[in-house]
Formats: sequence, C-alpha cells, structure tokens
Amino acid sequence: MFVVIVNMRVEPGKLDDFRGALTENAEATRREPGCLRFDVLQTTDDPCAFVLHEIYRDEHAFFHEHRSASHYPSWKAASAACVVPGTHQNTYCVPAELLAPGKQDHQGR
Repeated sequence: MFVVIVNMRVEPGKLDDFRGALTENAEATRREPGCLRFDVLQTTDDPCAFVLHEIYRDEHAFFHEHRSASHYPSWKAASAACVVPGTHQNTYCVPAELLAPGKQDHQGR
C-alpha cells in the first residue's frame, strides 16, 4: 500500500475551474486498477484549501500507472493553472510496519 497526501491552495477566482478539473481527475483516478481510494477534502475554514488523500496498491501504481494515465496531463495542467504557486505539497507514506527495522522504505533505504 502506498499513500499520497496532497495539500494545495487554490486561487480564489479559479475555484470553479479547479473543482471541475478535480472532479474529472478524481473520477478517472478512482477507475484506475491500482487506485484503492481517492478522497477529496476541502477545509472548513478556508474554501481555497484542499487535501487529496490517495491510496494506491503500491508505489508503481502511483508513480508509473497513475502518472501515465491518459487523464493525468490535463489534471496536471489544470492544477498548475489554478493552484497558488508554492502551496502544492505531496507527502508520500507507507504503512509503518513496512518501515520496521530490517525493511526498506519506498526509496530503498
């Protein structure tokens, strides 16, 4: 299992465009065989702040299958046009038991 948490802040005047692109991306991603879960969260105190919680079968499903999916380039372009520069952050996680002594993390360490 490989988890991706994405935090981003959207330009206030671009919320409608962003929501449309995000909806298309979420629906397409949920249909990917390697996607186990894709949640879209909008913070309650800031309508321009979003969190994506994505769970994939493994790293390959995210880094290779998801990022090479036919819908990904349009999502990448739309998010680049709508997200406030410098506010997009990806955090990559694996279940803690996979990082136990003697096991490697996703970068082979």
